[in-house]
Amino acid sequence: MSRPRIAPTPPVTARGVRTRDRLVAAARVVFEREGYLDARLVDISKEAGLSTGSFYTYFTNKEEVFAAVVEVTQNDLLHPGMGRVADEGDVHAVVEASIRAYLHACRRNARLLALLEQVAHVDPAFRELERSRDETFYRRNARAIADLQDRGLADASLDPMLTSKALSAMVGRMAYSYFVGPPSERRSLTFEQLTAGLARMWTNALRVPDCV
Repeated sequence: MSRPRIAPTPPVTARGVRTRDRLVAAARVVFEREGYLDARLVDISKEAGLSTGSFYTYFTNKEEVFAAVVEVTQNDLLHPGMGRVADEGDVHAVVEASIRAYLHACRRNARLLALLEQVAHVDPAFRELERSRDETFYRRNARAIADLQDRGLADASLDPMLTSKALSAMVGRMAYSYFVGPPSERRSLTFEQLTAGLARMWTNALRVPDCV
């Protein structure tokens, strides 16, 4: 199949935007309830309280509306809304707050992330969506690491992009295992222990001094 459109031509009216948003929200409910393969467009339309004809006003097929659902999830993961940090110059506190916000986003989106992982295994279009999201994380974190190096707060010998990929993958896979994996994962570690442990590993890897 061709790559699904991530951002089809947006509706031109406020009513159109609201209707499209209803369809995307309904699609998420149906996908999470029925799975990707068993989800039907008629079920999505019914969940949204709209006709199937209305669905085709905004989306061409199931792949396209699933891509729209994934886009909302990706945006939440990329911009989870970090809580306020009392001292923004405290690198350890900022890293921990950033990881906590990301983990909260993973928890909110756990069922959709599990579904996306399944679909990506068989559909290269959605595998590319995952890869693109990962690359966005890598570039953003690499810039943050380079900034710490420029400020003399991180090991200058580390390659920012390589380090970003390693640390980002660590956090991402641990989050997936914790929220999508078997319940034993969550019983063995509290959310706060996971957050603090990942943050400490991140700053230790960068050799950030304890006094900052």
